[in-house]
Amino acid sequence: MSKRESRTFSREFKLEAVRRIEAGENVSALARELAIKRAILYRWRDACRLGGPEALRLRGRPSKAEASQLSAARLAAGRANDLAEARWQIEQLSRKVGQQQLELDFFKRALRQIEASRRPSEGPGATASSPSSRR
Repeated sequence: MSKRESRTFSREFKLEAVRRIEAGENVSALARELAIKRAILYRWRDACRLGGPEALRLRGRPSKAEASQLSAARLAAGRANDLAEARWQIEQLSRKVGQQQLELDFFKRALRQIEASRRPSEGPGATASSPSSRR
């Protein structure tokens, strides 16, 4: 097959390939089996995820209606990705706040123990001190 020649695949063929990818089949092995570049398989998968089976079209430029539907699907997918990213960030920040709260509670308890172990001052103006460390 020359560089200029290209094969045309039916929508059913593309859908079957995408179904196999989504089922967890190794993309490299599938590409070898079908004699297709992996990039093309990934492109089909992404198009199917964004626009559904209708996005797996035959050769040629999409019509204006198809192009607007595909761009609307990409916009919706982008919003979904943004929402997922925001939720992930919220989850990470919640974990961080929880960790900081644990550390704060630990240091408060340690401070209370140190204050409780200090010797009381012997009289007015005397300096309270904590026990000396024994190294």
